[in-house]
Order: sequence, then structure tokens, then C-alpha cells
Amino acid sequence: MDSEIYLDRDTFFHRLDPRTKIIILLVTFVIVLYYQNPLWILPISALVVVQGILADSLINLRRIRYIMLVLAVSGLIIWNLFAGGQTRLFWIFTVESLAYSLGRVLIMLTLITAGMIFMSTTRNEEFVIGMIRLGLPYRVGFAISTALRLVPTIVGSVFIIAQAQRSRGLDLDSGNLLERIRKYLPLLVPVFVSTIRNTNIFGMALEAKGFGAREQRTFYLDIKMQRADYWMLGLMLVMFVITTYLKIRGFGDIPGLIRF
Repeated sequence: MDSEIYLDRDTFFHRLDPRTKIIILLVTFVIVLYYQNPLWILPISALVVVQGILADSLINLRRIRYIMLVLAVSGLIIWNLFAGGQTRLFWIFTVESLAYSLGRVLIMLTLITAGMIFMSTTRNEEFVIGMIRLGLPYRVGFAISTALRLVPTIVGSVFIIAQAQRSRGLDLDSGNLLERIRKYLPLLVPVFVSTIRNTNIFGMALEAKGFGAREQRTFYLDIKMQRADYWMLGLMLVMFVITTYLKIRGFGDIPGLIRF
């Protein structure tokens, strides 16, 4: 199992400036939260899926497909506890609350997909320098990139520990989904211990190399905006203006929805 999230592809989105990809991600995160009605959220979700297809990055969603499935099923039930409506269906479900829960689940899956596409098309080094060029302090950018770098490290630790337990006779593959999740829970203890140990070593390595000794830093990676970046930024600006205008005009709401 490859623990690296970034996919080395030669696609249009891979070649974009990291600042452009950060802005695309931020705009997507904002506009997808504008609406309640899933029919209004669906076009934005479809655009994110098209982006993933063009970036050849949707394959990474297979890694978290079970997590996304659990989030989707639980979200369809839980969000109905916080919403109601006038058209009752059965139990706690109404037409309005069901539409609201579908919209919330669609938003959640869209945000996860957009984030996975971003990490699949952007190296950590590009992400850091992109945020710094956008005005973020270096230490903040370094902290965020380190947190993202820990994700594949933790995934790799889970895989290694699971393989070690399988070699000792532990059956992790039989049973339904809930039973397999229950079997994986004891593996979290050595994963957490390993992560804390690696974090301590990482901190000592930073101190040994004089991290933060100088305010001004130089960077090996040099980024530069191209014509494609300006076209994408213009497209995102138009999309942001249109969706914001529609939100202000009251489109995308669910008539009769009661939020608790």
C-alpha cells in the first residue's frame, strides 16, 4: 500500500500554480456551503468530480471509501434530528428534513473530494510556498504542511501494524463492516504510540537544524503564475460572484424547513 497521497501526473491541474489551486479549494469550500437544497449543491459537486477526473485523482478516494460510506449513512440519519418540516414521511423523517440531510451529506462528500483532489495534485512543498506567497507566515504554513504529511504516515503505520497482526494470526478481513471496524480499533493504540514517538523525533530534528533561527528564508522551489492560472482565477471569480448573488437573492433554500 502506497501511503503517499500525491499522484505524480502530467495534467492541467497538476501544472497550475499552487496559489491558484489553494484559491480554487477555498472558493469551492465557500460556495458549496451557500445552499441547503441538494439540487443546488449537485452542480457544484459535479464540477468537483469533473475536476477530479481531469486531474486523474479520484482513484485516491478508494482509500477512504469506507469512511465516506459511514459518514454518508450516519449523516442521512443524524441530520434529520436537527431539522423538520410540514410534510411527514415516517418516524423522524419529513420531506424537508430528508432533503436537508441529503444536502448536508452532499456538502460533506464534496468537501472531502475537493480536499483529496487538492492533496493529490499538490506537493507539500508547493502547498507551503503557495501559502507563504499568499501572505501566510512561514511557521503557520509549515505547521499545516506537517499535519498533512502526517496523514500518509499514519495510514502507512496502520497498514504495517495490520500486516504484523495478520502474520500473528489476527483475522481482520472476515465479518461485516462493523465487525471489521471493531477489529481495527485495538490497532489504534500502537498507531498513536508510534505517531507520538515520531513527532518527538521530528521536533528534535527541527531544533538540531536551527528551525526559526532566521526570519528571512530562501526556497529551492520557485513558482510563477502562468496564463492558465489567470484564466482559472477569472473563472473562479465569476463562479463566486454568481453563486453569491444567487445566495443573496434567496435561491437554494428548502421551503418549509424547520431547523432545531
